[in-house]
Amino acid sequence: MVVRIWRGRVPREKAEAYGRFLAERAVPDYRAVPGNIGVYVLTRELGEVVEFATLTLWTGYDAIRAFAGEDYARAKYYPEDREFLLEFPPLVEHLEVVAKAP
Repeated sequence: MVVRIWRGRVPREKAEAYGRFLAERAVPDYRAVPGNIGVYVLTRELGEVVEFATLTLWTGYDAIRAFAGEDYARAKYYPEDREFLLEFPPLVEHLEVVAKAP
């Protein structure tokens, strides 16, 4: 299993709307890809900014490529992200799971 981690920051006043956007648009998009086995959206407040992190769980790199394309280390953005995000980090992080508990 591989975990894909993306982080982005939004102004605090847009955080609630961005969370809804992710739940309604991005999460279903992830879940529709064969090989996706889970999605978590996390937040933390950093003063006037809220950081979002999406952790997606995948069966392997082929499944990630089906979602993100051949250059799977690049972040995937939606047109709507322009309404919310303060910056657009170009890369995501991938970690391989070596142990887990049910």
